[in-house]
Amino acid sequence: MKFAVLVFPGSNCDIDCYKAVEDVLGEPVDYVWHTATDLSAYDCILVPGGFSYGDYLRCGAISRFAPVMNEVAKAAEQGKFILGICNGFQILTEAGLLPGALRRNMSMKFRCHDTVLQVANNNTPFTRDYAQGEEIVIPIAHGEGNYYCDEETLARLQANNQIVFTYKSNPNGSLTDIAGISNEQGNVLGMMPHPERAVDQLLGTDDGKRMFTSILNAWRDKHGAASVR
Repeated sequence: MKFAVLVFPGSNCDIDCYKAVEDVLGEPVDYVWHTATDLSAYDCILVPGGFSYGDYLRCGAISRFAPVMNEVAKAAEQGKFILGICNGFQILTEAGLLPGALRRNMSMKFRCHDTVLQVANNNTPFTRDYAQGEEIVIPIAHGEGNYYCDEETLARLQANNQIVFTYKSNPNGSLTDIAGISNEQGNVLGMMPHPERAVDQLLGTDDGKRMFTSILNAWRDKHGAASVR
């Protein structure tokens, strides 16, 4: 399985994502610059956190127009796995690959600390190695993590089981405690917490490790290969 880690001007979690794949999975992984126009070689695309283009206009609003995002949209249509983390989640919503928007935290402050998440849907390629309802510890680091959508969109998210993670104690004012959502097909996930910063007990928690093993196991199942533990 081959991973791409996108890099925009201002990305700062690209190295964390790269090292998580390299250290946890030992699978091939490349940095891919935002001007790239071909992602056909990759099975999973990671859209990392940071401050792409300085978060000017709105978080992710400029990155949405980067050439590589056309290829991300094509990859999503093809059923490839797309994971957007923090700023990556914001970019995916701006690009229309996920519904809703991320607004300023209710406190109007940048929040950076561990959070307890509940796995609201473990029937996705990103969460299959977790138990349904399991509580996990994953750090956050954001100023605009307040998820919002209209009532109709929220009803669709709930009906389609697209709410994948929720906060046990809401740090930012997100609607119905939403921490991460998927698209209807389930192959695109956006989340504000950082699983790539939680892959080793040296970091305080390794609860993010199973996010990466889930992705690899889902891909191996799809291709008839043995799962990893």
